[in-house]
Amino acid sequence: MAEALQKLILDTLDESDKIQDTRTLVIPGHRDPATSHETQITILGALNSLLSREIISYDTHETSTHALTPEGSQIVLEGSHEARVWAAVPGKGEGDPVGAQKLKEKVGDEAAKVGQGRAFKNNWIAKEGSGFVKAVARIIDSTQLELREVESTGTLQAGEKALAELRKRKLITQRKGQWFTVYKGPSFGTSIAKPETDLTVEMLSSGAWKTATFKKYNFDADGIPTLGGALHPLLRVREEIRSIFLEMGFEEMPTNSFVESGFWCFDALFVPQLHPARELQDTFYLSDPSTSLPPPEAYYKRVAEVHEQGGYGSIGYRTRWSHEESHKLLLRTHTTASSASMLYKLAARCRGEEIDDEGRESKSTVSLQVGEDGFRPAKLFSIDRVFRNETMDATHLAEFHQVEGVVADRNLTLADLIGFMRVFFKKMGMTDIRFKPAYNPYTEPSLEIFAFHPMLQKWVEIGNSGMFRPEMLEPMGFPKDVRVHGWGIGLERPTMIRYGITNIRTLVGHKTPIESVENAPAVMF
Repeated sequence: MAEALQKLILDTLDESDKIQDTRTLVIPGHRDPATSHETQITILGALNSLLSREIISYDTHETSTHALTPEGSQIVLEGSHEARVWAAVPGKGEGDPVGAQKLKEKVGDEAAKVGQGRAFKNNWIAKEGSGFVKAVARIIDSTQLELREVESTGTLQAGEKALAELRKRKLITQRKGQWFTVYKGPSFGTSIAKPETDLTVEMLSSGAWKTATFKKYNFDADGIPTLGGALHPLLRVREEIRSIFLEMGFEEMPTNSFVESGFWCFDALFVPQLHPARELQDTFYLSDPSTSLPPPEAYYKRVAEVHEQGGYGSIGYRTRWSHEESHKLLLRTHTTASSASMLYKLAARCRGEEIDDEGRESKSTVSLQVGEDGFRPAKLFSIDRVFRNETMDATHLAEFHQVEGVVADRNLTLADLIGFMRVFFKKMGMTDIRFKPAYNPYTEPSLEIFAFHPMLQKWVEIGNSGMFRPEMLEPMGFPKDVRVHGWGIGLERPTMIRYGITNIRTLVGHKTPIESVENAPAVMF
């Protein structure tokens, strides 16, 4: 079909200088000229193929026609709604007036609904009693006449105003079309043989290349753009934060355990077993398996005792200890569970004790050295995913990343923590930082960390911090003068502030535009 159409175009051009109107062509296999829009699209494909070989050139002409809708076609056959209403009522004084319900039965609900109003507007019918009668003896159904004209010609002599009224009534639809004027090109010929695009081994061996016609190379054409690798903004900020920690002398903690027990995620941190954060609406619990292996027995007993009865200067929570609650498996709500495990290992090694391999014990790449006095300061960090049963909105997700850090040393103060956080965020390029007193079960005193978001024009909470309580540290076996700073900040919110992102759902997840990742600057100053 394509080759036959190209041949038709070339043969027609060969007989004259140009094809004035492609709508006059009669396509092979058809009896009538190619007037339809669909046929002209087919012709356009043939023209573009010939144009690429410089055999022809062409001009495009736009057209606009109208076609009847199903409702318009019905009016052409049966008359307009208003004309049918007029025909269904008696003349004045010639019979009983027709009521609204009777009118619907005669002409149908739609015709009665539309036609009644238009018939009144045209003064074709009048109200008499509880029904309707003819107000004039004869009418001219101009709507039906106009639609017949559109059906035959595709337009109206009455002009655009009349067409617009019919379109408004959804009786006609507008159709855009095109046709072409075709001229001979610089390489015009009646042959439709395509030029060769490649020089092959067969052509060289047979000598066919000597008589072959080759397609010209367009050395000015742009090649296909290459797609280079791109780092997601979240990964960039993650690597930047990791570099800052390493620069400041921190060692990275292993955080490969997404599933934790209630003991390590809450109990070891002195979070009460009745705390709202441990309820189903805040935490994802596992159904199979549902319980964990037991933690080190001696440590487990000390933690249970400080919760239930107190100790280390605390009266505890004075609530009954639940082994079932402690052994539940869950998706960790914070990476502080990993920090608690590493601090327990640090305290145990400082005492020269072996750590029980049961429970969540695993090999660590962190070097925890012991000094002569039994304690060596440690600075540890981690960056990994955590899970919370959150309602998702512009600044909250159910799965996100937490940046966790701890500093263990003797006689640390809250001022040390604030000073460190200011230095840390300054290295990230964030200077608008505020701290607000807060409450955490496992830190006292505690501080919430806020940063100013220039796009949202408000202060956004990006993290939490504080000094771990004696009820958490001393059951692990730390000396009384050892203090531990702990903090956790979100990775997503600092990234949003850095890249001017207002909705966290466009940063991660299925709504993330790939273009934003590919076009994001490699370095942010």
